[in-house]
Amino acid sequence: MYVNCKTWFSYRYGTYETKALIAQAKAMGIGSLALTNINGNPDAWDFVHYCREAGIKPILGCEIHNDKRFCYLLIARNDQGLMQINRFVSRYKMADQLFPARPVFDEDVFIIYALGTLQPRELQDNELIGVRPSEVNKLFSVPVKDHPEKFIIRQPVTFQDKKNFNLHRLLRAIDGNTLLSKLSPEDVASPDEMFMTEEELMEKFSQYPPIISRTREVIDACGTAMVIDPKSDKNKQTYTDSLEEDRLLLEHLALTGMKERYPDDPVIEARVQKELKVVNDLRFNSYFLIVWDVVNFARDRGFYYVGRGSGANSIIAYNLKITDVDPIKLDLYFERFLNKFRTSPPDFDMDFSHKDRNEIIRYIFNKYGENHVALLGMHGTFQRRAAIRELGKVLGLPKEEIDILVKNKNATFKEDSIQKVILKYARLMQDFPNHLSIHAGGMLISEEPIHQYTALEMPPKGFATSQVDMFGAERVGLIKLDILSQRGLGHIKDTIQLVKQNKGIDIDITRVDDFMKDPLVADRIRRADTIGCFYIESPAMRQLLMKLECDDYLTLVAASSIIRPGVAQSGMMKAYIYNYHNQDKVQYLHPKMEELLKETFGIMVYQEDVIKIAHHFGGLDMAEADILRRAMSGKYRGNEEMIRIEGKFFSNCKQKGYPPHISREVWRQIASFSGYSFSKAHSASFAVESYQSLYLKTYFPMEFMVGVINNFGGFYRTPFYFHELKRAGARLHAPCVNQSDTYTNIKGTDVYVGLVHIERLTAGLLEAIITERQRNGPYLSMEDFMERTQPGMEQLNILIRIGALRFTGISKQELLWRANFFQKQQEDQPVTVALFHEPVADFQLPALSSRPLQDAFDEIEILGFALTDTFPMVDDDQQGLTYVKDLSNKLGQTVKILGQLVAIKESNTIKREIMNFGTFLDPHGDWLDTVHWPESLKRYTFQGDGFYRMTGKVVEEFGVYAVEVWEMHKIGFKLEMLQWM
Repeated sequence: MYVNCKTWFSYRYGTYETKALIAQAKAMGIGSLALTNINGNPDAWDFVHYCREAGIKPILGCEIHNDKRFCYLLIARNDQGLMQINRFVSRYKMADQLFPARPVFDEDVFIIYALGTLQPRELQDNELIGVRPSEVNKLFSVPVKDHPEKFIIRQPVTFQDKKNFNLHRLLRAIDGNTLLSKLSPEDVASPDEMFMTEEELMEKFSQYPPIISRTREVIDACGTAMVIDPKSDKNKQTYTDSLEEDRLLLEHLALTGMKERYPDDPVIEARVQKELKVVNDLRFNSYFLIVWDVVNFARDRGFYYVGRGSGANSIIAYNLKITDVDPIKLDLYFERFLNKFRTSPPDFDMDFSHKDRNEIIRYIFNKYGENHVALLGMHGTFQRRAAIRELGKVLGLPKEEIDILVKNKNATFKEDSIQKVILKYARLMQDFPNHLSIHAGGMLISEEPIHQYTALEMPPKGFATSQVDMFGAERVGLIKLDILSQRGLGHIKDTIQLVKQNKGIDIDITRVDDFMKDPLVADRIRRADTIGCFYIESPAMRQLLMKLECDDYLTLVAASSIIRPGVAQSGMMKAYIYNYHNQDKVQYLHPKMEELLKETFGIMVYQEDVIKIAHHFGGLDMAEADILRRAMSGKYRGNEEMIRIEGKFFSNCKQKGYPPHISREVWRQIASFSGYSFSKAHSASFAVESYQSLYLKTYFPMEFMVGVINNFGGFYRTPFYFHELKRAGARLHAPCVNQSDTYTNIKGTDVYVGLVHIERLTAGLLEAIITERQRNGPYLSMEDFMERTQPGMEQLNILIRIGALRFTGISKQELLWRANFFQKQQEDQPVTVALFHEPVADFQLPALSSRPLQDAFDEIEILGFALTDTFPMVDDDQQGLTYVKDLSNKLGQTVKILGQLVAIKESNTIKREIMNFGTFLDPHGDWLDTVHWPESLKRYTFQGDGFYRMTGKVVEEFGVYAVEVWEMHKIGFKLEMLQWM
């Protein structure tokens, strides 16, 4: 009877969580249920899973809307019908076209129209008319008796109760970006779109028994199979033409690669053969071969890539050059990646430069066919701040009041206040799906057509994207292949090209073993001179490297994992640093823990450590340990199984006779990893890339920083990379129409800022400047530039003020005067390039003053940052200051410091109070770390970018110095400087 149910995946419309919908149906004794979300079914496989758990027959379909108008229901009789519906929805969603008024499907799909849309005699065999209980009285004028087989009951289920109906109306207002009071009846569902009992439905249609029986016939005819065996692997099954050919090809590639990676080592061959057997037994040969094919294409195209994640545990992956992490050298065990207890297939994370990734994705679409490939979708959700803002807008609250409401979590209001209403419904909206977005890198490659499992959409990225997310795909047996974008690889690739252009040197960036032995690279890590280097440039990571006195690969691997929030916030990071420096004083929780954690000084650092503890200490089997692994990776959804595993852990510990406080502490450390920790292989992969960046920064620092700047990626904002560029010895020049390219370039030690950094320069003029210069040579004068590029007065003024026409040898002031004069001369002239250059009028101008530091102000306004030193402009006498280089001599003393704000990190104390860590540049250009405890932060808050004078105490931890700030004031530029702007 329930052929038209929606969940919250009818975005900004339905209010039922998927699981709650099934729970309500089960409580009412309903035996079958159809999920028909609007224009798709992102939660189809969760719905099927929960229905089967509840003993309810699942039926899948779709409610088609054009804008706000209901068109018809589509109900799949079977898997073939579901594929037709998904293909139909995909066709129109991807083309951004309206759905047809009357679609065409075969007998595997029922099409159900609203009463009054079509006459019964006009309908095909699979077309029906759905009658809502509220419409029964309209049937007196409809020839039901003449066509009884054409009518069924359609009671939409959209929300639970009156409160959720109100939420539905708020969601509709948000969707329409309108005030709640301006919603029309057509914008919202009818208030009766809730579950009715089967008895109530029977009573409503008691005068029309044929409609009741026909409804039951339709329900009985639907739901056949709904994808047979949802647990079976639905990924592409073979790379070649057969499973056996796949096995032979993978074996050949693995053994051939072994000869290059490990010449003449029989022990290695035994490991390779062991892995090959496991891979073949679990039928994952094709997965390895598909990934090998992708990286092979990347190498052929000259694309730099990094294979990381748990796949680096596999020596097969190393031999196939999928990864560059040696699992033998790092003692990585294959079972972490693949074993018979794993609850899901393995996965590789493949990182490519953001400039190359789209070509890789297009290759996969072309290679395996668009009917079998999709980017993986994900669902953006409403969180507290966004929910409050959206609700505040549709309820007419002024922006200023919305801002206060967002920031003040503990505010109190009158019972009937609008603010109270907003907070009430914001809590209800928490975690509601808001829209479809794209997973960071996941792709699906299916054996059967992809439409068997999901409808597709076409986001701005330009690649077909699944409506189901990672968890929904896994429900039906599809596992993602991660093709990720990473700007760190762009840094490396561009630096290699820049070094070749600027110095004629070819760099083999794969010589990672040599980089790890290089004393200059080791010294750079020890000093944490790592700005711009992938994963090791953040303030927290730089501090950690200095605290560990890190100068080797294995320590860097550990640092890449213990910096993660789960380890850091549990206190284990601090414990690790102490134990690292005091290895003879390590106190283990239990002798078994010493046996398992000797390598990491008694601290769980990697996911592998947790798995070992769960299995060998807590007595969990490997399947349960694998669930823990997936929970730690954020790849497991479901709390019931985790609760069961926790209970079994403590029960096993009790049986083994462990003291309760030991068991509790071990579980606390396990739980602290949830969602944050790395596998050792993952950390090792990151460390390899870090060494490559470190090598380039050590030997080619200027080219490296230009590479970082041109990829617009890193922990810090662009101005601070230009700061590092100057520290590396570069002579930095403002943009110039004769010297600058689109992106920043380097010639010797001269670096010209790219034209792309001029914020208000139009893309058209930027392209014209470069293209015209390449075709016809450098610009000879301002007038020549104006004639050849036709910049317009506003754009020309911007270029003059930033110094882009300084090649003329004429001051900015005079250029601005001449530009306006020349522009007025040209106003009545046709806009063409002159065939013959007329001599420029010669006239004398009075002496025009040039003001000190005016360039810096122009740079701040036009680029968004200054290329010249701005500390002399600050309204501070800079007397009595302490600098970063002096902190070690003033431990425990009160100091006054001046700094330019670089970054702020918010954290919480043990009492859950907000505190901040600050990063600044001091007047000498050195990096300064500060600590702002809650009491200080309440009195002296950060007020945005700029300069701050601070007073505080010098503190030290493991040899790293910082200032605990007691007092802080933001300071601006000197008054006379501001008058020049």
